[in-house]
Amino acid sequence: MAGMSGGELVAEALVERGVERIFTLCGGHISPILVAAKARGVRVIDVRDEASAAFAADATSRLTGVPGVAAVTAGPGLTNTITAVKNAQLAQSPLVLLGGATGTILKGRGSLQDIDQQALLGPHVKWQCAVRRVRDLAPAVHRAFDEAQAGVPGPTFVECPVDLLYAEPLVRRIYGVGDGAPPARSLGEKALHWYLRRHLDRLFGGVPGRRRQPSPAAPPEPEERDLRRVAAALAKAERPLLLAGSQTLVEPQRAAAVAAAVDRLGLPVYLSGMARGLLGAQHPRQLRHQRRLALRDADFVLLAGVPCDFRLDYGRHIPRRATLASVNLSAEDLRKNRRPDLGACTAPGRFLERLAERLAERLAERHEPPAGERWRGWIDRLRRRDAEREADIDRRAEEDVGGVNPLAFFRRLDPLLDDDSVLVADGGDFVATASYTLRPRGPLRWLDPGVFGTLGVGGGFALGAKVARPSAEVWLIYGDGSCAYSLAEFDTCVRHRLPVIAVVGNDASWAQIAREQVEILGDDCATVLRHTEYHRVAEGYGGKGLRIERSEAIPEVLAEAKRLARGGTPVLVDVVLGRSDFRKGSISM
Repeated sequence: MAGMSGGELVAEALVERGVERIFTLCGGHISPILVAAKARGVRVIDVRDEASAAFAADATSRLTGVPGVAAVTAGPGLTNTITAVKNAQLAQSPLVLLGGATGTILKGRGSLQDIDQQALLGPHVKWQCAVRRVRDLAPAVHRAFDEAQAGVPGPTFVECPVDLLYAEPLVRRIYGVGDGAPPARSLGEKALHWYLRRHLDRLFGGVPGRRRQPSPAAPPEPEERDLRRVAAALAKAERPLLLAGSQTLVEPQRAAAVAAAVDRLGLPVYLSGMARGLLGAQHPRQLRHQRRLALRDADFVLLAGVPCDFRLDYGRHIPRRATLASVNLSAEDLRKNRRPDLGACTAPGRFLERLAERLAERLAERHEPPAGERWRGWIDRLRRRDAEREADIDRRAEEDVGGVNPLAFFRRLDPLLDDDSVLVADGGDFVATASYTLRPRGPLRWLDPGVFGTLGVGGGFALGAKVARPSAEVWLIYGDGSCAYSLAEFDTCVRHRLPVIAVVGNDASWAQIAREQVEILGDDCATVLRHTEYHRVAEGYGGKGLRIERSEAIPEVLAEAKRLARGGTPVLVDVVLGRSDFRKGSISM
C-alpha cells in the first residue's frame, strides 16, 4: 500500500468490503476516489442529483445486504443528501456516505464549499468520522461499514478532505512547498513554508492502515428464554396474528429461510415495507386488507420488526386484552408507545426461524395438531373479510371516473408482472392504491421509502434496484407530484443502460392532500398541478415515452413497455387518471 494516494486507499478499502458500485455526482473534492475505484473494477454510476445517489445506495443495501456507497462532493453536494440519509436512518438501512471536504489547512478560512459537515450529518447517521491523516482513510472506511451493519443498521459518514486524496507530490506542489518550488526569501515566507511542510509531514506521515478481511456483524441470536415464552403464549392463542415489517429481512440472504419459518408457524400474517412479497403473491395465510379489524379481534399479536408508531395508531389498534409480543433489533422501537407483554431485542427474522421450531416442538409434546390446522377457523374468517374487500375493489375498478381508473390500471398491471419483477413505490395516492392491488412476486421485490414517507426516492431506488438486479424487471410506480423530484434520472438510466419501466399516475393533483384539504378547509390551495406530458419529458432524456388515456389501451401499452425494456430502453408510461375517492379518509399524520 506504500505509495498509494489517499483516493486509492479509499478505493482499495471499498473493494475489500465487496463493493461493486458507487453512486455519485462528480466534484473536484472526490475525483480521486471515483477514478481509483473505476480502475479497480468498481462501477461508478453518476446521477443528476446527490439525493438520488444516496437513495440508490440505500436500495442496493436493502437488496444485497452489503452497505451501498454514495460519494458526494463537499458543501451543497453533501447537503443535497440530507433527506436521503435521514430516510435511510429511519428505515434502518445500512449505507456508507463518503463526502469530500476542503483541504485540512483551509478549514474554517472561507474555502469554497467549506461548512461544518460533521455538525450537519451528526443527528442523521449512526457514526461519522472526519479523517485528518492519509494513514487513517482505509481504517475509517472499514469502521464505517462495520458500524453501518452493527446492531440496528443505518447510515454512516466519512469526511475525506481533498488534500488527503491526491498524491503527496501534487499536494506539496499545490501548497507551494514541493520539489522545484521557489525558495522562501523573507522571514515570514520561511515561517510559512516551515509550517506547511510540518503540516504535510503529519498529513502524509506514518504507515497507512493495514488491509484486513471484512467482518460483517451478525445480528444477535435470540435468547432461548424469550423463544420459549413466546412459543408458550402462542400455543395457547385462539386468534393469533403476525405483523412482519422490513426488519425481518435485515439479512437479505436469509429471506428464503424466514419465509419458510413464517409458513411453518401457520399464523395469518400481514406484511409491510420490505417484507411485502415475503410469502409470494398468493399464499393462503397472507392477508392484505382489514388489518385494523383483524387486530381488534385477535387475542395474540406478534410484531416482527414493527413498532407501535402511527401505522398502528401508536399501539391503540391492538386491544389491551390481547397478548402483545414484539421482536425488534431496536430497544427503543421495541417499547415505543406501548410496552409489550413479551419482548425480545433481537433480529426478527432469526427469531421467527427459531420460533417455528420451538412451536412445532411444543405442539408435538402436547399431541396437538399443527399450528395451521389449529387456527383454521380463525384464518378462514379473516380470509372471508379479505375476499369481501377484494370483491369491493373489483367493483370499484369498474367505475367510470372520467379517465383511467387507478384501480382498473393496477388490476390489469398485476398479472403482467414478471416473477422476477421489483416494484419501487414513490408517491402518495396512486402508490397507496398500488399497495392494495399489486402483489410482489417474492421476497425483496418491493421498495418504498419507509416510515419517513419521503417523496423523491423513486429515481434513485429504481437505479439501485436495476444495478443490483440487472436481470429483473424494475417497475417504478410514480405519483405525478413525486415524479418531478427525480425524473431527470431517466438521463442516468439512458447513459448507464438501465432499462427501468416508470409508470406515472397523472391526475394533475397532489391528490392525497387535496382530497382532505378541500373537504375540511374548502380550498385546493397549492394542490393543483397540470396534466404534464411526462412521457415527452422522458423522451427528452433519451428514453421512450408512452401514454394511456383510456382503460382499453392498458394491456397493449404495458406490453409495449415491457418489450422496450427487454430491448434495453428505459420507458415511462404516462397514465392519465380520472378522479377517484377510493382512499378517502386515509391520510396519516
